[in-house]
Amino acid sequence: MTPEENKRLVRRYYEEFWNGWRFDLAEELIDPEISFRGSPGRIVAGRAGLVGYVKHVQSAFPDFHNSIEEMIAEGDRVVARLLYTGTHQGEIFGLPATGRRIRYSGVGIFRLPDSRIADAWVLGDLAGLLLQLRPEQK
Repeated sequence: MTPEENKRLVRRYYEEFWNGWRFDLAEELIDPEISFRGSPGRIVAGRAGLVGYVKHVQSAFPDFHNSIEEMIAEGDRVVARLLYTGTHQGEIFGLPATGRRIRYSGVGIFRLPDSRIADAWVLGDLAGLLLQLRPEQK
């Protein structure tokens, strides 16, 4: 695939698989043996592991949204600068739902051999997210 085709695949990954919760697209977009490292440092392997991770995020932030602010591609690599938003409505990081709106930035680094995402390493501003979720100081 060309770098532009790889960018289109990453865009579909975010817009349809993540934002649209279209888990049925995993077979089309994701390599069966994917290695995925999420912002909290959690590493999952395989399609089922990634879908489980995304469903966990969905349970905490049912309106979680990934906005691509910029993408750079070279060869079979794509880097995306992202903005994440959502409403904290379920447990995550051991924190119960707060009902707070969250907004934080991140970067996703992808390797796409053979027309599917095989490696993904996501670095979100976890400290900024946790500050938004922490209990109010009295």
